[in-house]
Amino acid sequence: MTDHQEQPQQPYYPPRPPYEPGRAPYAPFTTEHGTTIWPSGGHGGHGEHAGHAGHGGHVPPPAGPAPTAVPVPVPGPRRRAKRGVGLMAAVAIAAAAIGGGTATLVQQLAADGTTTASASAPVAGTNVAARGAGTVAGVAAAVSPSIVEISAASNSGKSTGSGVIITSGGEIVTNNHVVSGASEITVRLNDGRAYPAEVVGTDPDKDLALIELKGASGLKTASLGDSKDVKVGDEVVAIGSPEGLTGTVTSGIVSALDRDVTVAKDEDQGQSQGQGQGQGRQQYDPRQGWPFEFGGQQFNGDTGSSKTTYKALQTDASLNPGNSGGALINMNGEIIGINSAMYSPSSSSGSTAGSVGLGFAIPIDTVKADLDALRSGGGN
Repeated sequence: MTDHQEQPQQPYYPPRPPYEPGRAPYAPFTTEHGTTIWPSGGHGGHGEHAGHAGHGGHVPPPAGPAPTAVPVPVPGPRRRAKRGVGLMAAVAIAAAAIGGGTATLVQQLAADGTTTASASAPVAGTNVAARGAGTVAGVAAAVSPSIVEISAASNSGKSTGSGVIITSGGEIVTNNHVVSGASEITVRLNDGRAYPAEVVGTDPDKDLALIELKGASGLKTASLGDSKDVKVGDEVVAIGSPEGLTGTVTSGIVSALDRDVTVAKDEDQGQSQGQGQGQGRQQYDPRQGWPFEFGGQQFNGDTGSSKTTYKALQTDASLNPGNSGGALINMNGEIIGINSAMYSPSSSSGSTAGSVGLGFAIPIDTVKADLDALRSGGGN
C-alpha cells in the first residue's frame, strides 16, 4: 500500500437552501478547478463525477461569483403535477356528474310531489281536481258531496226530491214543489248522514224553496256559477236522487235556453192526481214527476188552475222523478241550474216509462237573485 492510496469516495452534499443566488437547486455546477459537482439525488453517482478532488472527496463550495447554473428537466415533480391535475379533473367531472344526478333526482322528486299535490287540487278557475278536469267523473267527484236527498212527509203522503247545499251550516236550495205543505223534512247527505230540516222560505212563483238543516256544520258547499254564460251545446252533468237512488249522476248537453215552462203553484196543484184530503192541493208524486206545461201541452198530469211560468234551461241529461231540486252543473263543477221538471211519458198501465231527454232547470242566476228574499221567508 503506497502513501498515495486512493481513499474511499465520499459523496458531496451541498448545503440546503437558501442556495446561492443564480444557482438552481439540485442542478450540477463546476468548481474553479474544473470539477463537476452533483448534488445529492442528481445523476452523478460515479467517482469521476462525484468528487474525486482532494482527499476525502469533500469539495468546498466555490468562492467568488456563482457559476452559471445549468438547468435540467425535473420530470418527477412535473409528472406528479400532471397526475394531480388529471385526478382533480376526474374528481371534478365525477362530482359534476353526481351533482347533476342529484339535482335531477331532487327536481324529479320535487316535481313528483308537485304533481301529486296538484293532482288533487282544483284547476285554476274551477272546482274540479286536475286529474279529472273536464270529465264527468271529475265533476261528479267535486260536486256530489254537495247534493242531498230530501224526504218530505205531509198529510197527503210523502215525496222525494233533491237539493243543493249552499252554506256550510246547512242552507239548501230545492224546488218549492218538493217541500210544499211538508210537516216533516229529512235530508240525507251524500255520505249517508241524515238531518232534520225546516223550511226557511218559499217562492211558488219560481218554484224555489230554501230549507236549513238542524245541527249541521262544516258541510261541503256547491259553487254557484253564472247561467247567463251558458250556451247551447255546453256539456252538463246532473246529480240528484231519481226514484230515491241517492247521488245518481247523468250527463248531456244544454239543448235550449229560455224555455217558458209552466208549473202549478202550491195553492192549487191540479186535481187529476189530487191526494189533498180536503186541502185542495196535489201531493207531488215521485213515481210520475211534477206536472208542467210547455208549448201549450200538459205533461205528467194537470197543472191545475193556479200556475206560474219561468224561463228554464233545457237539457237532454237524463232526469227522472226525484231529480227535482237537484243540480245541473257545468264542466267546471259550478251549479248553473236547479232541475225542476222533466217529461216522463206513462204507459197505459200508468207506470213511468223513464226519461226521454226532455228536462228543464231553473237558471242559477234566478236562484241567486232570489236568495235574500228566501232567507227572509218569502220570494220576490
